Amino acid sequence: MATKEPRKRMPGSARRSRIVEAALEVFAARGYHATAMEEIAVAAGVTRSVLYDHFPSKRVLLITVLQEQNARLVEHVGGRITGSGSPERRLRATLDAYFSFTEANPGARRLLFDHTDEDDPEIKAVRWGIRETRTRSVAAMLGPDLRRLGLDPETEAAQAVVELLISGTDGLAQWWARHPSMSRDRLVEAAMLVLWNGLSTLPESGAR
Repeated sequence: MATKEPRKRMPGSARRSRIVEAALEVFAARGYHATAMEEIAVAAGVTRSVLYDHFPSKRVLLITVLQEQNARLVEHVGGRITGSGSPERRLRATLDAYFSFTEANPGARRLLFDHTDEDDPEIKAVRWGIRETRTRSVAAMLGPDLRRLGLDPETEAAQAVVELLISGTDGLAQWWARHPSMSRDRLVEAAMLVLWNGLSTLPESGAR
């Protein structure tokens, strides 16, 4: 009689990754308050006890997901910001990178930028910290370009410009989610029309 091989136990790191991935999808779809830990455990294919072994509370799990997804986003886009080529080429690549991230990870984008109504002081503090860190990180990566514009990357003026760039780009990503028939290439060109060329270069009404 053949002996049954013992079932291999999934490594703890793999279980954690599965939980985080499941939590991202559930939080993005339902929001923080409407999500129960039981739902995440079911989605991850683990028991509640295993879930709580890795994350002691729903708050801790959400904060972990937010921090990890933001790090993924900054890494994905940052390589284009600091890449080779002219400033115009790098801006085009950066926009395309952001839109490609949102296209491949719509849940991460929604969780990072749309679901901000948790009404939890600790989560709010983490969200603001993530946002400030993201803005400062992008300002640092754009340092040479900002200096060419006469802006010190450490100043509030430079960070305001970066915040406008980030918020405007994500606003366009939200619009794209409602108008998916537009290609990513056309979306990038539309963003470049304003962000690179500037509104001042557009023809005035009635101009020939």
